[in-house]
Amino acid sequence: MSITQDNEQQQISTVDDGADTDSGAPVLGGKKRRRTAADIARQFLPPLFLGALIVGAWYYVSYGLLTEERRFLLRPPHEILQVGFLDWDHFSEILQALWSSTRVALIGLTISITIGFFLSTIMSQTKIVERAIFPYMVMLQAIPILAIVPLIGFWWGYGTTSRIAVCVIISLFPIIVNTLFGLQSVERGLHDLFTLHHASRLTRLRKLMFPAARPAIFAGLRISAGLSVIGAIVGDYFFGQGAVGIGQLLKRYSSRLEGEELLAAVIMSSALGVVVFLFFGWLQNVAIGKWHESSGADS
Repeated sequence: MSITQDNEQQQISTVDDGADTDSGAPVLGGKKRRRTAADIARQFLPPLFLGALIVGAWYYVSYGLLTEERRFLLRPPHEILQVGFLDWDHFSEILQALWSSTRVALIGLTISITIGFFLSTIMSQTKIVERAIFPYMVMLQAIPILAIVPLIGFWWGYGTTSRIAVCVIISLFPIIVNTLFGLQSVERGLHDLFTLHHASRLTRLRKLMFPAARPAIFAGLRISAGLSVIGAIVGDYFFGQGAVGIGQLLKRYSSRLEGEELLAAVIMSSALGVVVFLFFGWLQNVAIGKWHESSGADS
């Protein structure tokens, strides 16, 4: 008799627990939804608030500090929007120049990635090669780009090739440094495990070193991607032959004191850099995001 009562009490408690769980599910879901909304607000409200402050300060400088005769130095935001973005003639000109600079940046970044991966792989395999090559990579990074602009023009002319060369020079070093750091940061125990299984250098690179170096590689790619945009604009500014890039537009607008078009071109150039940076951030999440989450869950 007592056994039957105990079984009935266990069944009742099980049903009560299930009822509590079911009734609590919507509450937990609501908390999760509220938490997600709060995360979104914390992510977007601070930059929006800061942007509003910047626009307000912009208006204050344009109308409060500058007289009407000197207002051409900093046009108010609505005039830039009207002339630089809503006027299709000006906006289409900026878009065409931006596309030209984007192509140069992508070509230069592709060349930098190819050279950077090749040199980093070689240096990661032999210390002598690293000691021979790395100092010259540091010297290349330390040279002011403006100092070698005349040489680049003498060697490759004043067209697209020189613009690409500037992109490569500016964006190469971060890829080499970050990739080499990632390849050399693999744990010694994992190398010993591959040695125990008599793995070749190619197998060690393909299955151990490059997978472990992915976070560092993508960090270098994000930095170099932004630098390639800067290199394309700098190259456009100094090498004007060929398709008109955003650098040529900046030079033209500044010489004509066309403040609205100049600031619109600057904003679009910044937007291009942000888009490229976000794209490689998204690519990093696709490539190693789940790997990071699984490693975090295991720990």
